[in-house]
Amino acid sequence: MIAYVSVGLLALLSLSIPVGIVLFLLGFGVDTFFSPFPLIKGLGQMVWSSSNSATLIAIPFFVLLGEILVRSGVAARTYEALDRWVSWLPGGLVHANVATSTMFSAISGSSVATAATVATVAMPQAERLGYDPKLFSGAIAAGGTLGIMIPPSINLIVYGFLTQSSIPQLFLAGLLPGILLAVGFIVITVIICLVRPDLGGERRIFPLSQMLGALVHLLPIIFLFTMIIGTIYKGWATPTEAAAVGVAVAFVIAGFASGISFKMISDSLLGTIKVTSMIMLVVIGASFLNFTLSSAGLGRELKEFLEGLGLSPLAFILVVVMIYVVLGFFIETLSLMVVTIPIIVPLVVAQGYDPIWFGILMIVLIEMALITPPVGLNLYVVQGARKSGKMSDVMIGSIPFVCVMLIMAAALIAFPQLALYLPGALN
Repeated sequence: MIAYVSVGLLALLSLSIPVGIVLFLLGFGVDTFFSPFPLIKGLGQMVWSSSNSATLIAIPFFVLLGEILVRSGVAARTYEALDRWVSWLPGGLVHANVATSTMFSAISGSSVATAATVATVAMPQAERLGYDPKLFSGAIAAGGTLGIMIPPSINLIVYGFLTQSSIPQLFLAGLLPGILLAVGFIVITVIICLVRPDLGGERRIFPLSQMLGALVHLLPIIFLFTMIIGTIYKGWATPTEAAAVGVAVAFVIAGFASGISFKMISDSLLGTIKVTSMIMLVVIGASFLNFTLSSAGLGRELKEFLEGLGLSPLAFILVVVMIYVVLGFFIETLSLMVVTIPIIVPLVVAQGYDPIWFGILMIVLIEMALITPPVGLNLYVVQGARKSGKMSDVMIGSIPFVCVMLIMAAALIAFPQLALYLPGALN
């Protein structure tokens, strides 16, 4: 059964069939060939139960929030402001890519949205100032991955929903590793540009008056992040309610920034519908597939296989890491999460690991999947924004940042408190 699901998933994805449809087709196949019971009769109930959750309402709210900020020009002004503060480092404007991605991640919740926003704003600057296209585009693709680590994160919401974990604790657990990843991206860029100064472009130093004046454009993002996270941890709102508060505040910010027009609202709503529909189709399809797999005994089969290896807890988690790294080459990230979580997480918890900690480790590995070919979504997003050059440039430029993510994964395994300290301190 494991071989059927693995080969079937890769084969159907290679035919460019939408991921959500692939998951339903695999579920039908498991029902037909591996189950003695007519599991398809439970399809209606599975579709309803997997989508009838107040927690999932946060997803369209966070997507809409990001759409509003992109279309109101707030993201572009944030990029220009951070350019004033970080372009003096070796690597110049490359650091603005990482810094802007970090700030936008703090209110977007989506890696693809973050990468698309920064790429749209930054790419014209790269061409005008003569930056190396590999490193510059790779930094944008990698920086965009922070959208699913730094809270609020759509992927962490999905993880919390599937594992019945505390979403506020997951948000808090992802904050420190997310910041450390951003710092790691900046450090690796500095090292590369010290060795090869020609890759980084011109280092620019702005007058102090311009740097201080640029801080005004960072205030909306900081205020929005404070409102979203603050209302959650003060106990004033659930993550879903905080997302709604964020949308309201984003509308106010957009009104002051550039005014609110009918076109901006309609475009934002249309973009939200498209992204949310894709996410929910994947979640519902994965729920049905997980139902058929568990009913057909895959969970028991996989558990017996892993337990039969006789691995220590550390060796077990290293095997899980290797599985996610390999699967990340071929499977879209959200699909990878929702397909594997119901099977892998119970086994990890049985080994004595904390589910909050494992959620953050999984997100790091999912981030790697976003910038590793052939299915790395952020690579295609950045290449689409470039509108010229070879796809291989973006792939090569992402390699140093993949190394940083591997180091972060190793650090989380060696020092679990990197993820658990802040949730523990809050408790």
